[in-house]
Amino acid sequence: MKLVPTGMKNEKRDLPLVPMQDMVLLPFMVAPFFTGNAETIKAIDAAMAEDRTIFVACQKTKSNPETINDIYKTGTIAHVLQVLKLPDGTARILTEGKQRGIIKKLKKERDYSYVQITPIKISTDTNEELVPIMAAILKSFTKYCDLKKSASKDAVKIAEKAEFPDKLADIVLANMQIKKELKLEIMEIIDTKERLEALAVLIEAEIEMLNLQNNISTKVRKKMEQNQKEYFLNEQIKEINKELGREKDDATEISEYVKKIEAKKAPKEIIEKAQKEGARLAKLQPMSPESGVLRTYIECLSDLPWSIKSDDNKDLSLAAKILDEDHYNMKKPKERILDYIAVRQLKENMKGPILCFVGPPGTGKTSLGKSVARALNREFVRISLGGVRDEAEIRGHRKTYVGALPGKIIQSIKKAKTSNPVFLLDEIDKMSSDFKGDPASALLEVLDPEQNNTFVDHYLEVPYDLSGIMFITTANSLQNIPYPLRDRMEIIQVSGYTDLEKLKIATDFIIPKQKEENGLAETGIEIQKSAILKIIHNYTMESGVRNLERQIATVLRKTARTALTKGEKLDSEYKRTITAKSLVKLLGKEIFSDDIVYKENRPGLVHGMAWTEMGGTLLPVEVAVIEGKGELILTGKLGDVMKESARTALSYVRANFDKFNLEKDFYENKSIHIHVPEGAIPKDGPSAGITIVSALLSIFKNTPVKEKLAMTGEVTLTGRILPIGGLKEKTLAAYRNKMTDVIVPEGNRSDYDELPSEVINSLEFHFVNNIEEAYPILF
Repeated sequence: MKLVPTGMKNEKRDLPLVPMQDMVLLPFMVAPFFTGNAETIKAIDAAMAEDRTIFVACQKTKSNPETINDIYKTGTIAHVLQVLKLPDGTARILTEGKQRGIIKKLKKERDYSYVQITPIKISTDTNEELVPIMAAILKSFTKYCDLKKSASKDAVKIAEKAEFPDKLADIVLANMQIKKELKLEIMEIIDTKERLEALAVLIEAEIEMLNLQNNISTKVRKKMEQNQKEYFLNEQIKEINKELGREKDDATEISEYVKKIEAKKAPKEIIEKAQKEGARLAKLQPMSPESGVLRTYIECLSDLPWSIKSDDNKDLSLAAKILDEDHYNMKKPKERILDYIAVRQLKENMKGPILCFVGPPGTGKTSLGKSVARALNREFVRISLGGVRDEAEIRGHRKTYVGALPGKIIQSIKKAKTSNPVFLLDEIDKMSSDFKGDPASALLEVLDPEQNNTFVDHYLEVPYDLSGIMFITTANSLQNIPYPLRDRMEIIQVSGYTDLEKLKIATDFIIPKQKEENGLAETGIEIQKSAILKIIHNYTMESGVRNLERQIATVLRKTARTALTKGEKLDSEYKRTITAKSLVKLLGKEIFSDDIVYKENRPGLVHGMAWTEMGGTLLPVEVAVIEGKGELILTGKLGDVMKESARTALSYVRANFDKFNLEKDFYENKSIHIHVPEGAIPKDGPSAGITIVSALLSIFKNTPVKEKLAMTGEVTLTGRILPIGGLKEKTLAAYRNKMTDVIVPEGNRSDYDELPSEVINSLEFHFVNNIEEAYPILF
């Protein structure tokens, strides 16, 4: 291996140490430095007394290094070219780097440090593997010097003259203006190829950084030039306006904004506020940050509708026709809207109602809001409150904040361009709260008819009258709505649809809509009623019709694809009837099966009725008596309330054994196991009380209950049967599963008239006050 003649041998030797704070001296580099450190000057003097050779390394600490850990181990063997001592005790030293070396030991002697070092060998061989890397480094270094204006102009020429790889690396690294830590990382690498590759990566990284800095600088400079240009032009406009005798306020357009607000018949307080803020704006420089804030604020005031209102539709028959066109059934919500239209004819300035539509997903609550707006001939705006957890979303931010905006209420009114739109607050039960505030509390003022005529948004800082707005909120459940907010709204239940209602909706609304959306409106594609009912029963499980619409859309799309694959034209001559049998090919295997209904009637088995978010379902209860110690075993993933109902039922039967002709000791030495099938599904609620009592009586009397009988009701310890909720959904489940009789609490008789006619005609209802009244019906 050949070595560069540097005047140094490669064996270990001791040299005076010259520690550096920031400068990294590299081989082939001539560099001056100043020092006032007495220890460093003595080390230089010692070198001058011998062969002028020193070892230059970077120190890790600010004080003189005491141990080898206080200094970076890789440094440069250097030759002292010149020493100039100055009158103030400092010295200027000119050095030339010769060869890299590694510190092995550090010693103190005669008030200065010296180190034992091992020189790093330098190869002059330039093999074929290194040539492309060297070329890449030279190319990148040239680009770096072009971007770095402070880089030496001769650096590239010097680098091009490097005869071998290590010299090129040292020259390039010496001329790069980077942190000492990055230089030391490259300096410490022994292997030539690895060192060149690391250097190439480092140069490219610096080039990327310089490009980014230059881009940012260019953008900032352009922006400053534009701002200066605008400033000078604005000043010239001011002077021209003065010469022409125009009003001074015209330059900032204040007068136009105020006139716009006055034209909208805004309250006097609003006009005064706009004039006050306009006067402040006139005194500010156009380029000041506060000028932009005030300008945006006055623009917002001028964009709001204030007293602009749309003319309501007062034709009751037309409104009823529009509501019926868009939605089937929904009697309660429709009647409430028609009532409002009727009263509006008697009193023009009545306050807008605040309605809350509560019901399962997919029942048309949101789309009903759009229909109400159409029926009233009003603008419609909607905001979704799902996931909103910041009070500022409702009330806005104060205008002093950067990027401040009004809340969603004011923004939506601005968008509607009238002050009496139909305003839909969707998913009001999905709001949450955190450290930023509680949006539900912010809505208390918005949804209170006694307060919302002076609603104050944080951004506006002036009251806005919301009393003319018709607010409609939607929710899937009332449980998550705070009571004070719930108390301010008129609750209207939107219950799930029956199978016949779904069939009617699919035939009259969904199928025509989906044929239009899928480009099949002109075709003769028809879906049989039996096919629609099969989709309802076996491909959807819901109270609404959202999934039903998806499945019908799938049927139509696949029918269209099949026809096009066969080369058929989808025009008015194309005819196709979708049958129940063809659904397997179009939709795949059935997704849902019918409720669990036992065909064999046996002791200890009773069918209850349960409510779910998807509608109603039958809930069989099984009871078995086994030898044991009188314990009660409950299985089927029952909730706490349902477990308590089971214990209450058992205690009631034991306390009233004589009323049901049971032996006094019928439960002694026996354990009772109550199980509700589909154990993976959680079940809870008190309404299974009568079902559990009936199952217990059946097993102890060893007599099955009446066939095709379902029941629901909460049971007390004295045998009273209390009313329950969700009667429509529960009885629909009984109707769907072909039950003939249902036992219902007497307290639910008021709900009977609201049940669908097909349910009333198909089921025999037994209203009971207590278990004793239900007993003859059971057996």
